[in-house]
Amino acid sequence: MSYVGKSLRLPILDLDRLDRGNGERREFLSQLRTAAREVGFFYLIGHGVSIDLANEVLALSRQFFALPEADKLAIEMVNSPHFRGYTRVGWERTRGKPDWREQLDIGAERPVIPAGHDVPPWSRLQGPNQWPTSLPELRPVLLQWQSELTAVLIRVLRAFAIALEQPEDVFEPIYRDAPHQLLKIIRYPGRDTVGDDQGVGAHKDSGILSAIYQDSRGGLQVETEKGWIDADPLPGSFVVNIGEALELASDGYLRATVHRVVAPPAGTDRNSIAFFLGARLDATIPVLQLPPALAKEARGPERDPNNPLFHQTGQNYLKGRLRSHPDVAKRHHADLLESFGINPSGPASAY
Repeated sequence: MSYVGKSLRLPILDLDRLDRGNGERREFLSQLRTAAREVGFFYLIGHGVSIDLANEVLALSRQFFALPEADKLAIEMVNSPHFRGYTRVGWERTRGKPDWREQLDIGAERPVIPAGHDVPPWSRLQGPNQWPTSLPELRPVLLQWQSELTAVLIRVLRAFAIALEQPEDVFEPIYRDAPHQLLKIIRYPGRDTVGDDQGVGAHKDSGILSAIYQDSRGGLQVETEKGWIDADPLPGSFVVNIGEALELASDGYLRATVHRVVAPPAGTDRNSIAFFLGARLDATIPVLQLPPALAKEARGPERDPNNPLFHQTGQNYLKGRLRSHPDVAKRHHADLLESFGINPSGPASAY
């Protein structure tokens, strides 16, 4: 991490350095490994995503949240067994407490997997999105964003493989053809700071890598050994962080980091675009054979009795969604709650 005045700041990594010759490439990989080890978060620039596209997504996001409430509730997530659609302020939970944000969840557009005796429960996560009929231009732009961010994060993942002294394509078998993709457009309404300031409660992301594009208002915070630090907006950048799947794969050499969002002050709001790349639902996360020098520094994945981690990807994602969206869980998946040992109002894993 670097310092700005007396404040800690997340490192800034330029993805374009991967293609600038061996010297630049080695320096980038060294910075990537250091950032991942020290804090698990970094700003990513040189990613190639058009600023015009980013501005268009933010503009359409604001248009969506400005729609009449009836239009948004017509695609409320509780209508979708696949956990897709609109969530009202306070209806998603992190560790049992309501998050002060409204959002639209979009995943990969894939067909429903027919139910059957031998079909695993996590197959219920696959299915169509819900789109607002009053804002048809939202769909193509968000799907383009999802496609471009998938490509960016796969480049970063391949760089992580090299930094861990693995074949560049070592992770490809767990995401090839059908990676788990989740895109959220999010609005954080202003909140009176006399009360609870939770925008999103403290949590780790469960996938491989996440990328957040922020508007001009801050609120994202990262937990470090020195306490919470602000991940203030850096124009044109993504805030990228490691998910629990990469922590599992590296036997804890890379560590997923706890983070949260503080709600903005009353009378304001904050918009962000969050994208989460994960392994295929049917994948099992492998444990890499790190070279001795790196293996010696691997601490093993963190053990949290309130949030057990599964190497089977679909099981891990389903666990998190059942916890964080209790209304969807009760309506569509009540038969699964006991077998997962989940109280929908208990501790949650939020994206």
